[in-house]
Amino acid sequence: MSQCNRRRFLTLGAAAAAAAVLRPTPAQAAADEVARGVTRTLAKYLVNARYEDLPAAVRKEGVRTLLNWVGVAVGGSGHETVQRAVAALAPFAAPPQASLLGRRERFDILNAAFINGVSSHVFDYDDTHLKTIIHPAGPVVSALLALSEYRPISGKAFLNALVLGIETECRIGNAVYPEHYDIGWHITGTAGVFGAAAAAGCILGQTEQQMAWSLGLAASQPVGLRESFGSMNKSFNPGRAAANGLFAALLASQDFTSSDGMIEAPRGWANTLSTRHDYRQITEGLGQRYESALNSYKPFACGIVIHPAIDAAIQLRNQHALQAAQIASISLRVNPLVLELTGKKTPQTGLEGKFSVYHAVAIALIEGAAGERQFSDRAVREPQVLALRERVKTTIDAAVKTEQVDMTITLRDGRTLHTFIEHARGSVEVPLTDRQLEEKFTDLADGILPAAQTRALMQACWQVEQLPGAAAIATAAVPA
Repeated sequence: MSQCNRRRFLTLGAAAAAAAVLRPTPAQAAADEVARGVTRTLAKYLVNARYEDLPAAVRKEGVRTLLNWVGVAVGGSGHETVQRAVAALAPFAAPPQASLLGRRERFDILNAAFINGVSSHVFDYDDTHLKTIIHPAGPVVSALLALSEYRPISGKAFLNALVLGIETECRIGNAVYPEHYDIGWHITGTAGVFGAAAAAGCILGQTEQQMAWSLGLAASQPVGLRESFGSMNKSFNPGRAAANGLFAALLASQDFTSSDGMIEAPRGWANTLSTRHDYRQITEGLGQRYESALNSYKPFACGIVIHPAIDAAIQLRNQHALQAAQIASISLRVNPLVLELTGKKTPQTGLEGKFSVYHAVAIALIEGAAGERQFSDRAVREPQVLALRERVKTTIDAAVKTEQVDMTITLRDGRTLHTFIEHARGSVEVPLTDRQLEEKFTDLADGILPAAQTRALMQACWQVEQLPGAAAIATAAVPA
């Protein structure tokens, strides 16, 4: 064999070997097939899904989601975080197209979506999709309600878009959780933008192509890092996701293009923002199983992972009529995520207190509650609270699930009190009743809206499907 032919033979052999190495395994080929067309599949479903297709239980949970969101948005409207945001944006917000819930100002729809998203999350009292820790309504309903004041839509169309938006963000969240979250992304912002874009796209009557572009433009705007937890920046994330998603849908409706595979492409959203992804979570069972039916509503105004500890503390306090002076120590066995997210031992502000299991347990034992008043600047500086939180000790135990806690309280007289929480109050397994949601709403609106207006606003939420125009909910939430 000539030297030239020998080199050619070796080159061909190397190429064949490389091709063999690069050839996908059957498992890889199957995964690639699932990944193909995820964005378009989702877009096709969204533009064809109808209100009449929604099961009654899903519609009911959608209404409960709306009621809870309106309550927390009104309740948070006077918070310092919202005041600062309004002051910063007021000079640039025009024309006055949409309401700010719980306030008298009107902003353009993009800034209104942002402010209402901030307001609804600032107390950390909003809804939670427990499988992913996404707070679904903030991005979706903030965008949707602002748009409804600009483009009139019926209550049924509004509810359908709400459910579809939540379905979109939670399914995309399922595909990358927990790895995406573990990297440091705030999944409510990063996945929530898809929900806002999808919901707005439904109302704007988008074609399948336009919806795919909406999702693509949403993918280009991930927002939110977990480092922001405990600051005003945390509520910025769902607010920005709402505005970004609405922004994406408005552009796509004018045929502003994007890639058709922005969720699943090799350099798309999922591959760029997560170390793992399961695209079947997005596309399988569309219109058959509903993530929105799994939404839950917080009875406590703080990070969801410390709800079991709060529930345990309140139960033991009430069962034994405990006083702080009786307690020698409180021992908790918790999942590692509890300390990762809520391990602040010395919170200095109410917002930081929402991410302190030590403060949460202490205030729950002292006041028997954990609403927004228990996570105020006043509460985290209360001398009695400071003293008791020093007696809270935590032990990490991976065998304890995120929805569980094991609590033992040792009293100064030597007695020990113990409880184990399997599922906290407010979870899917132990849901808040409609009556409890109304009580939460009423408490949040107290001092912001007159009692009669609060009742009328709740009624409008419960009856959203009968409303000729969903914007009536926004206008009913403005102080008289």
